[in-house]
Amino acid sequence: MKKLLKTASTTIFTLAICTTFSSSSWSRELDDAVRTIPLNSTKTLTLSLEQVKKGKRLFNNTCSVCHTGGITKTNPNVGLDSEALSLASPPRNTVESLVDYMKNPTTFDGLESIAEIHPSIKSADIFPKMRSLTEDDLVAIAGHILVQPKIVSEKWGGGKIYY
Repeated sequence: MKKLLKTASTTIFTLAICTTFSSSSWSRELDDAVRTIPLNSTKTLTLSLEQVKKGKRLFNNTCSVCHTGGITKTNPNVGLDSEALSLASPPRNTVESLVDYMKNPTTFDGLESIAEIHPSIKSADIFPKMRSLTEDDLVAIAGHILVQPKIVSEKWGGGKIYY
């Protein structure tokens, strides 16, 4: 019994240390350089740690059903990685352009609205998760999308080899 208690207490202590280091390494990982993303074609935005956390939570709750790990399950040829976002027309590689997309989504070439099949503010009547999202929420989600390539590199949008 003593040996079991000693093993259990050692395990708990080890987990506590790992959690502490994990949290502080996460904070170091998310320094200003990582959290600074393009707001538009001329300005940048440095997200707060709270915005990053909120963006991750909202993305996981609202978008990850189809976009786990930055892929697009319904069209694996179009991901949320930096290259794909920059090649869209118009480019979707800034906070403002992603917020615009979440309000009024279009095809990759930008020629047709896809609001009836892609969750958006415009189609919140048929996509209930979009109803309660504020402008700040959309900025946080866009921030999450743009920060992820800096954190997980090629895994973000890398497809099923990673997820």
